[in-house]
Amino acid sequence: MTPVISIVMGSTSDLPVVRKAADFLEQMEVPFEMRALSAHRTPAQVEEFATGAAGRGVKVIIAAAGMAAALPGVIAALTPLPVIGLPIASTLDGVDALYSIVQMPPAIPTATVGINGALNAAVLAVRILALSDAALAARYAEYVGTLQNKVLKADAELAAISDYKFKI
Repeated sequence: MTPVISIVMGSTSDLPVVRKAADFLEQMEVPFEMRALSAHRTPAQVEEFATGAAGRGVKVIIAAAGMAAALPGVIAALTPLPVIGLPIASTLDGVDALYSIVQMPPAIPTATVGINGALNAAVLAVRILALSDAALAARYAEYVGTLQNKVLKADAELAAISDYKFKI
């Protein structure tokens, strides 16, 4: 099976955060790979990965990094594929990573989700792929329906609370 999405993290210490993306991709039945590569410690391997990803069938890359967070930007500079930057909270509560990922120069974009927003990174990747995959679009629509049902159920439960004298 060829990975359609690649999740790359600067360090395996990012795995507890990144796991939420992997879990969602598993739920959506999207083939993915997970790699640990560092823009600073393994630059040659990052270049090889980024320049070869499209040729291996990868369609979207999720790149997670903390601190200086160069990984998403370096990958974006080396591939024509969409890159979703996932800032990881490590130092400065992740704001340093967020700024590093979101402040890319013109023509080298990285879509960027919130700090530790692994689920949103995976959802965005699925939305991109669903544009040309009807079966995936249907699975995603079903997922969205479950979110709506959860909120409507919670709303009904709140309406049923009768512990307050002045609650209408």
